[in-house]
Amino acid sequence: MLQRVSRIVFIVLLLLVALPSSWMSPPLALTLGVAFGLLSPHPYAAASRTASKVLLQVSVVGLGFAMNLEEVLHAGKSGFLYTMVGIAFALGMGTVLGRVLSVPAKAAYLISVGTAICGGSAIAAVGPAVDASDEEMSVSIGTVFLLNAVGLLVFPPLGHALALTEPQFGLWAALAIHDTSSVVGAGAKYGATALMVATTVKLARALWIVPLTLATAGVRGHLAKKSAKGKDGKAPAAKSIPWPWFILFFLLAAVMSTYVTALGPIYPWLAKGGRIGLTITLFLIGTGMSRASLKKVGPRPLVQGVVLWIVVATGSLLVIRSGLVK
Repeated sequence: MLQRVSRIVFIVLLLLVALPSSWMSPPLALTLGVAFGLLSPHPYAAASRTASKVLLQVSVVGLGFAMNLEEVLHAGKSGFLYTMVGIAFALGMGTVLGRVLSVPAKAAYLISVGTAICGGSAIAAVGPAVDASDEEMSVSIGTVFLLNAVGLLVFPPLGHALALTEPQFGLWAALAIHDTSSVVGAGAKYGATALMVATTVKLARALWIVPLTLATAGVRGHLAKKSAKGKDGKAPAAKSIPWPWFILFFLLAAVMSTYVTALGPIYPWLAKGGRIGLTITLFLIGTGMSRASLKKVGPRPLVQGVVLWIVVATGSLLVIRSGLVK
């Protein structure tokens, strides 16, 4: 009886998440999935894990059709060096905090990636490259989404309290708020100029998903081969590391949406499909969270995410107020 009820509830929630609507969002889908995973036995656990991995990669590619490479590259050209340094700093600080707090390595890395680049989208792209489990993905994305919602609410009042100009606030929001949607929302609340600056700078940072995902897969593959070598120096048969080829298709999608104008009318639909797919994926990932896994992970990833976010936000603000980045 319980199993039958679980199947019905799962299917109803999946349809609710999959149907396009103005109120359904990735954070809400993840929340519904986690609630289901914690309160009910999963009737399709194996199928859900397999589907989420495939759908995640397809969805990331779909999101590429919403990007205009020329605008993004133009926005990121002047701040290339600072962006690279900022991402490196966030990743390094996140790694240190993860070790100090004893956060599982993959979850700590994914939280760091989400903070450094663009929240859930970055985690969704990098997760397959490190072969992250559903629990690690769910905890990481959940942490980032929670802080992302807080940022959307508190940044505009903070910006006014600090007397930031619209360009300053737009830059700060793009550097310190995790997800692109909340960056856009915060910028829109602050003003038209803040919105323009926030959106273009954030999209420029989002392009760093590509090299970071490829670099992550390359380093992980190298370390796996190195650790597999025997005493004679020869590497025995080892588990192969899947390369994130989908991230190259993401880049190809961005190139097409920018330069292949003949297909222009279909790009918004493909991008919308990517957003819906990502929403469904996050629901499926959330259903993989159980009470046992949540108890095992504990509150440490959230503490890591909060501390890292405060450090990044404060550092970005100080650099912007000093005039080093404009």
